[in-house]
Amino acid sequence: MGKFVIVDHPLVQNKIAMLRKTETGSKEFRELASEVAMLVCYEATRDIPLHQVEIETPVTTTKANMITDKKFSIAPVIRAGIGMVDGILRLMPTAKVAHIGLYRDPETLLPVEYFSKFPSDICEREVFVIDPMLATGGTAVAAIQLLKDKGVKHIKFLCLLSCPEGVKYLTEQHPDVDIYTAAHDEKLNDHGYIVPGLGDAGDRLFGTK
Repeated sequence: MGKFVIVDHPLVQNKIAMLRKTETGSKEFRELASEVAMLVCYEATRDIPLHQVEIETPVTTTKANMITDKKFSIAPVIRAGIGMVDGILRLMPTAKVAHIGLYRDPETLLPVEYFSKFPSDICEREVFVIDPMLATGGTAVAAIQLLKDKGVKHIKFLCLLSCPEGVKYLTEQHPDVDIYTAAHDEKLNDHGYIVPGLGDAGDRLFGTK
C-alpha cells in the first residue's frame, strides 16, 4: 500500500492559507503554488538513495553522500499542473518534463485525454505526477495509468490539496502510488470542487476566470 503524506510544515500551511484567499491575485498565486510544490517535493524525495563518493574541498579530500544514479521525470497534468513545475525543477533541475493533457468533463466529471508527450526513456525514470488538486481522483488515476501503460514502475503523486474522496479512489486504483499533499480538506461539493479548497486552480494560476 502506498503512503499518504500531508506535508504540514508551518511554512507550507502559511502558504496554503494565502493560496486559499479569494483576494490572492494570479501573480502571487503562481508564486505560492510553485513554492508549495517545491516544499512538497522536498518531502517526497526524502527516500532517494545516496551513494558515497570522494570529493575534493578547498581544504582536503573527503567522502560525501550524493545522488549519482537516479533519473527523474516530472509529469504535470495540463493545464493546472504546469503551475507546479518550476518549483520542482529548482530542486531537480536535471529532471525531464513529460506532459499529460487531461480535462474533466463537466457533466460526467470523468477525465478526457487530449494530449500526452513523454521522454523516450520515461520507463527508466521515477516519475512525479503533479496536479494542484486531488478532487474526484479521476484525472490522477488516468494520468498514472497512462504512465504505467508506458512501462513506468515508480510513480508518486504530488498535489497542493486533497480530499477523502480523491485519496480513496486513487489508493483503490493505484495502491502502489505514494500521495503527497500540502493540505487534506473536508470533502467534495456537488460540483466536484474541494471544500474549503481554493477554487479552480487553473483559472487562478492563469487569470482565465
